[in-house]
Amino acid sequence: MASNKLQKYQTHLPDWVQDWLDVIVPALHIVLIVVVAWLVQRLLRKLLNGMAERYSLPHALLVPAIGVIRWLIFSAALLLVLERLGVSATVLWSAFTGFATVGAVAFFAAWSVLSNLFCALLIFTVGPFRVGDTIELLDTAEKPGAKGRVIDINLLYTTLEDFNSPSGQSLLQIPNALVFQRVLRRWPAGVPVPQGKLRPVPPSGGAATTESAAAPKGASFP
Repeated sequence: MASNKLQKYQTHLPDWVQDWLDVIVPALHIVLIVVVAWLVQRLLRKLLNGMAERYSLPHALLVPAIGVIRWLIFSAALLLVLERLGVSATVLWSAFTGFATVGAVAFFAAWSVLSNLFCALLIFTVGPFRVGDTIELLDTAEKPGAKGRVIDINLLYTTLEDFNSPSGQSLLQIPNALVFQRVLRRWPAGVPVPQGKLRPVPPSGGAATTESAAAPKGASFP
C-alpha cells in the first residue's frame, strides 16, 4: 500500500527529480542506518559506564567490552548498508558465515584467555574477595594450597603476597579462572589470620646445617 502511494506521488514529479530519487532514497537510508548505529552504541556505552561505576569495575575491563560492542553494532550496520547498495543477500550471508566461522575458531583458540577475562568480570561484580583480603585456594576442604594477601586483580591474574615464602617478598599470580575451580577460604581485610593457618617457614640453611651437624655423635678413632 505504501509503495503504491509512493509510486503515485512519483508520477507527479518532474523527470529529473525521479532520476535523483533513485540516488537520494538509498542515501537517506544509509545515513539513517549509520545514525541509528551510532546512537545505539552511545546508549550501550553509557549503560556500561553506569554499570562500571555501580560495581566499581576497572577501566581496563570496560575498554575491551565497549570495543566488542562497537564492532558488533557497526558490523551489522555495514551489512545493512551493503544490502541497501544492492549487494546480494546470498553474498552477505556467505560473508557472514565465513566471518562467524573464523570468529568461532579464534574463540576456541583463545578460550583460556577469554575465560580469565570473564572470571575477572565475575570477581569484580560478584565480589568473592577484594584487594586487601587474605585468601587460600584449596584443592579440597582440608588440602592446603596457594595462600596470601590480595594486592592486585587484573584481567588475567590475581596477585597474592605469599605469606609462606622464606624471603617474604615473593608474589603468587593465580589465573582468575582457577579461583572458580577451587575451594576458596577467605579472611576479609582487617581480620587477623590465625597463626595455625599459616604453614611454618623453614629455618635458614645455616642454622639447619649447624643443628644437623651437631646432633649425631660419631665414634672417635685414634
